[in-house]
Amino acid sequence: MSDFSSPLRRARGLGSAQDGTHHWWIQRVTAIALVPLVIWFIMLVVSLGGASYDAATATLSQPLNGILMILLVTGTFYHASLGFQVVLEDYVSHEWGRKLSIIAVNLFCIAGAVACYYSILKIGLGGS
Repeated sequence: MSDFSSPLRRARGLGSAQDGTHHWWIQRVTAIALVPLVIWFIMLVVSLGGASYDAATATLSQPLNGILMILLVTGTFYHASLGFQVVLEDYVSHEWGRKLSIIAVNLFCIAGAVACYYSILKIGLGGS
């Protein structure tokens, strides 16, 4: 039995989900936002070189440093999840494997970010 469908009809549903451009832009925005945050973080780590634990926690408990650290963690994990999603979409051919991998990466990134938030807030609020 021959298929009399037009090429356009056969291709419907197989093309772009109209989400790629937005994803690409968000990746670029997070990368640009991370540049000053990473520079700040490197300067912070260098300034704390040789400092005691108490000095380091006192520095991180300052509101500006805590806020910048939360922004760094948020941007880093979000940017990482976007990047891993692109790689998984490109290289995992089985649909269910791809979807499960993307879900696993997103859950890992959320768990990592929450663990970092907990640590930052514990230091910032004076917990030991």
